[in-house]
Amino acid sequence: IFFRFCEHKMFIPRHNVLRSGFLPGVHAMRWISKYPTPTARLSSLRQLMDQQQKTGEVIRVMEVHSGLSALIAENARGDGGQAFHAVWSSSLTSSSIKGKPDIETVDTSARIGVVEDVLEVCSLPMIYDGDTGGHPEVFHFTVRSLERLGVSACIIEDKTGLKQNSLFGTDRKQVLEDIDTFCKKIEAGKKAQVTDDFMVIARMESLIAGWGQEEALKRAKACIAAGVDGIMIHSKEKQPDEILEFLQAYNQFEVKVPVVAVPTSYNSITEDELFKAGVSIVIYANQLLRASYHPMLDVAQSILTHGRSKEADGKLMPVKQILTLIDDNTSKEP
Repeated sequence: IFFRFCEHKMFIPRHNVLRSGFLPGVHAMRWISKYPTPTARLSSLRQLMDQQQKTGEVIRVMEVHSGLSALIAENARGDGGQAFHAVWSSSLTSSSIKGKPDIETVDTSARIGVVEDVLEVCSLPMIYDGDTGGHPEVFHFTVRSLERLGVSACIIEDKTGLKQNSLFGTDRKQVLEDIDTFCKKIEAGKKAQVTDDFMVIARMESLIAGWGQEEALKRAKACIAAGVDGIMIHSKEKQPDEILEFLQAYNQFEVKVPVVAVPTSYNSITEDELFKAGVSIVIYANQLLRASYHPMLDVAQSILTHGRSKEADGKLMPVKQILTLIDDNTSKEP
């Protein structure tokens, strides 16, 4: 879908995307894609959402935390040709790659550096994890910075105080922000944006904090009244039951906005099932970073054990492939 849209907009010719074989099933390696301008990238996510009634599928979003992970996300293909439509800049993974805890220790300026690394090599639209968003006055400038770069959306959560990752659930104290205060933050973000394409999405943490469905629905309704562009409903449960219960009630609202789901823990449910239940966007929020840890640890342990790297060769990408993965603008082709 995204490639068809981009071809129509004349900024990413499909034949220019890749060459020679890095990813399974992709007969290519050298990344020579032309990238969209910030304005074109910014609007592309909303246009994908507008097309959903025709496509009949969720917008599939993969977490990225570096230029390399962004290349992988954009070029990976499923057995049936499935592709990711957008990327997610995660607070958790942006903190983890710096060896820091996910408590907003990495500030917006540092995270913008990661965003720029991704946008430099990837043509997909981006959704940004804005944590709590900070004070309304601070969120105003965050929105301005993201929109200027071409980021399509920012998701902020309705919690306050020292951030605790949602997957801790009630094992850590999760403090919900006063809903009126949170709605003022949404309004500040919407007033800050220059274009109509940028989106502010509200992340409902009531189920995580143990406040239940009624509170989550009440907060979602208030956020919609405040002008939010989407609702993300979050859960740490292993089964999708409470997400489906929320969606069933939410679908009865007279005024609705698109729903975002993040099936990290309740990952037995499929994208098709979530779409049929009313979800527009599915975010795979941390899988690429989590996938990288054990292979790196295995290689490091193998080198320590054997006193050399030969035994790890079978686990490594050939040096020549990593050298030629990204086009260096020295090709002799016209």
